[in-house]
This record gives sequence, structure tokens and C-alpha cells, in this order.
Amino acid sequence: MDFLNKHTFHIPVLGLGYTLDTPIKVAPYGISSVISLVDDMLMEQLREFYCQKFDLPFKAISEKAEDFRAKRITSYLNMVDEIVSSKVAELKKSALNKGSELEKYMHMLPDLSAIKEKFNLGQKSRQLRDELSHWIQDHLPVGSIDVNIMTKLDKVNYKNGEALPIEYNDAHAAVRGFANSKLSSSLVLSAGMSPRLYSYLEQFEDFYPDNNGLLKKKIILKVSDFRSALVQGKMLAAKGIWVSEYRIESGVNCGGHAFPTNGILFGPILEEFRCNRDKLIETCKAAYESALTKKGKPVPANTPDIKVTAQGGVGTNEEHNMLLDHYQMDGVGWGTPFMLVPEAVSIDTATLNLLKGAKEKDLYFSGLSPLGVPFNSVKWASMSEQRLANAQKGQPGMPCTKQYLKFNTEYTEKPICTASKFYQNKKLAELEAQNLAKEDYEKAYASIIEKECLCVGLGVSLLQSKSIEVGPTDKVTVCPGPNLAYFSNEMSLSDMVDHIYGRKNLLDNRARPHMFLKELGMYLDIFKKRVESFLAQPEDVKEKKQLVSFQQNMLKGIEYYTELFKEKKQEVFAELEELINSYPVLKKEF
Repeated sequence: MDFLNKHTFHIPVLGLGYTLDTPIKVAPYGISSVISLVDDMLMEQLREFYCQKFDLPFKAISEKAEDFRAKRITSYLNMVDEIVSSKVAELKKSALNKGSELEKYMHMLPDLSAIKEKFNLGQKSRQLRDELSHWIQDHLPVGSIDVNIMTKLDKVNYKNGEALPIEYNDAHAAVRGFANSKLSSSLVLSAGMSPRLYSYLEQFEDFYPDNNGLLKKKIILKVSDFRSALVQGKMLAAKGIWVSEYRIESGVNCGGHAFPTNGILFGPILEEFRCNRDKLIETCKAAYESALTKKGKPVPANTPDIKVTAQGGVGTNEEHNMLLDHYQMDGVGWGTPFMLVPEAVSIDTATLNLLKGAKEKDLYFSGLSPLGVPFNSVKWASMSEQRLANAQKGQPGMPCTKQYLKFNTEYTEKPICTASKFYQNKKLAELEAQNLAKEDYEKAYASIIEKECLCVGLGVSLLQSKSIEVGPTDKVTVCPGPNLAYFSNEMSLSDMVDHIYGRKNLLDNRARPHMFLKELGMYLDIFKKRVESFLAQPEDVKEKKQLVSFQQNMLKGIEYYTELFKEKKQEVFAELEELINSYPVLKKEF
């Protein structure tokens, strides 16, 4: 029996904690999701929680242990795999019983799924029932337990004041933790290229094909454009590491950290992948086979699969199907809407209620991240409220307890975090000495104290949702994308999946722009602000060149959207024209 049409969506990583245990909740139903590997402390707390819940043996891994970070990650991932396997076994036992977990599994599949069709027929035919029951025992698809590493988060670690070897850096240890786990899944690499981390992958056999050409552990690259995919894919292939999936993410239309392009829009990026997919495969294939041969590794008889998926701002079944059908994507990531699905993510009640009430005006780009990268935020998040209150009391900055985002060396030899008390007090003292005009001072002051402790804030909600003790603060950071504005109710997992596949509509009864136009509007806002800033210092030749390029890229994208929508989607075309006309700065001559 060959069953096709599994789920066509996945749940991307959402912050440090919100999806840390999502696979336990959704993998038994065939839904793939992604765990962040940043916070090993949080993983250790959650491992203890789940070991108690499922009566599994637990032995704490102390920070004094050799290679404790990698060992904590391995132990946590092995536990998740064990719990998911146990849940799947229970689900299979329910066979074809009415009201069983298996029935819930089948209900959530796409309507055209062959598995679902056989299940429905099996309830009427004894022969098909027996046949399907046997097949389920050996072949029922389980969601992948994938993991994410931000390549930039590769902090050097120290012992007794001495820097440890590079393999003990944060990202390197996370790779080792995943590589040593029992999982057969994928490592998602995000936040840019890291040649030294890519080279480290070569040390682990699970990233190479076995004698049957199969990969136990696969690589997914999160990319923003085709050129980046081609360069990184070929670089890894030359090391004998195959990229099994390129995950294209909208630069501004998703949650968490945003990585805006220089005005290159999502639609044209997807179009370039659609037109050049074969080029990507062939370019990487030659380098891959050559590298495997040199290393004496088995060379697969057939070219390994490459998937191309997309995520960022998707909110309707129509948009979902457009990505699958028109752009020939192999899957679609749905992130932010799942923040309102406690069956899928771990979120505390107060933060859930905050997100339910958030509208367009409440969701914004911020400077919260110590990485210096734009960060999607929502007004009135409790960590931001505490941060501002502390600054007003003359106590700016936060204790740096987890230290995952230490990058700044302005005042120290070893990097520190720009959200820390030490850094902000130093920076504010410098600011005071400059004797700036009031308006300039207030702007600089706000920029300094805006940095927030993401390491702690992005994990607190998970702990609160499990009634696990938190400290040093119970305040929460949350980072939804702009798409959240159009979803205002708590949703069950089944309802959310029905929305994705067009069986229900969970959107508010308010106008929602097409995902492409929402992104375009955000780029137009970025462009407008940059132009206004440039006009205050028009002698900045470098910025002038970048603005001209930004403008040209957007105009090309608008031309592409005009051709895409003018015949098939008149209402979107009309909305596009209205949006362009509301930004006269777009036509500004430099």
C-alpha cells in the first residue's frame, strides 16, 4: 500500500521556549515542528518535568560536568523521541476505533490524503479495515522532531578563566548534542552562513549517507534568497554534506528576529526558486558526489531529494495553496497563528490573552534584541513593561544570567550583552557626557534602554504554562509576527489544521491584506523611514546607493505583483494600486 498526501505544513521554531515541547504534542499526529537548541538550561528543566510526568528516569546534568551543554541537549532530544514513540504506539493500539486518537489523526490530514480515504473506506469494509490496520503498525507517518540552531549564537565559553576549544562554543556544542542523539530528523541552520560551523558537521557520520543512500540526520537551510541558497548549498556539498531542504523565509513577514532584504520582495524570491530549482540540484550534486568519493563514503545511486518550502505571513488556505501550486513549494510553514493554539505550543494564560487582543497597531518592529537585528514585538508584553519601569527608577538594564547573547566588546575584552546592567550604565554615562539637544538625547536614551533580556524572557512563558518555578523574573518576552493581528481567538489543534486546509475560517471579520501586500507595506514603511533619515544627512553616499537599490528592487517586485494579480485576482490588484499610491516616497528621485 503506497499512501501519499501527508501534511503539507510544518510548525517553525517559535522563540526559545514556545515550541520546545511542541513535537511531544503534535508529532504523533504526523505534524513536523522545530525545537530551538539555544537554551540548555531550559531543556534541563523541561526534561525533569516530563520525566516526572511520564515516570522516566531522570539524572540531572550539572554545569560542572564535562561537555554539559551537549549532553543536556542529547538527553533532552532522546527523551522527546522516547515520549513521541510511546504516544505513537498508544495511538496505533486504538486502531480504527471510533473516537480514538487515530481518528483525530486521520481527521486532520488533507482531504485528498490517500491515508484518510482508506481510513474512511476501512470503516465500511472489513477487508480494507484489516489491510489498513496492518499497514498502520509499520508505516503510519510521524511528524519530524527537527531542531534549530542560529549560527550566529556561537559564543565562546570559558573554564577557570581560559577560553575552551571551539567545539565547546554554543552552536558547536548544540550540533554535537543533536548529532549524538537518537533522532532521525533535520537540523535547521538559520541566521546566516557560518563556514566554521559547516566544517564541524563533517565530523559526524549521521550527516553522511549510509550504504542505501539514506541520511539519518538531514540539513535544512533557512534562506532569504536563491543566491544564498546556491552559495551555501554548494559549500556544504563540497564537504560531503547534502542540504535536504531550503526553507525560504519572508524577511519581515514572520515572527522573532527579522532579516529584511534590500527591498527584494517575497514573491520574486519564490519565483526565482521555482525557475532555478534544477540548477540548484545539479550544481550541488556534482560537488556532493565528488566530496563523498574523496572521503571514501558511499555515493547514493540516485540524487538525494531536495525540498523547497516557504514560511512567513501565510494566513489563509488560498495563500497556502498558492505556495504549493503556483510556486511548487513542497511545504509551508505556519508559525505565528499557532501562538494561539495551546495544544501545540507552551504559553501562559496572561500572554495568550495579550496575543488574542493584539491588533495591527500593537504589533511592531522593535530594537529589543541584543543582536542588533529588528525584532518582532507586541506592546504591553510584561518583560518590556518591567524594563521600562526599571529604567524610570534609574535602574536600567537587566541581570545577565544565561549569557547566550553576549557579543559586545566596547567596554570589555570578553563580550557582554547590550541588555545587561553593566553595558547600559556605561552607555548612558557616555550619553550624558555628550550634552546633546533634548530630542537627540531622548532618542539615543530610548535606543539604549530598549535592549531586553531575550534569553530569560523567551523561556518564562513555557515555565509558567507548566507551573515550573521561574527566576530571576516572571516577566515574559513574546515575538509574534504581524499575521497575528487577524487571529483573535484561542484555537484547538484540530481547528487550526482545518483552517490551514480550508475546512474552516478562523480569521477575524476584518480586512486582511494578501501576505505579499502585507510584506510590501512593511518594506515601504522601512524605505520611508530610511529616506527620512537620509534626508537629514544627504551626504551619506553609501546609504544613497543602498536606497536607490532598495527602491529599484521594490519597483521590480511591484511590477511582478502587477502581472501576477491583474488578471486572476482583481481585488488584490486594486489593493496593490491603493497601497502604492499611499507611498509617494516610492517614486522619489535621489
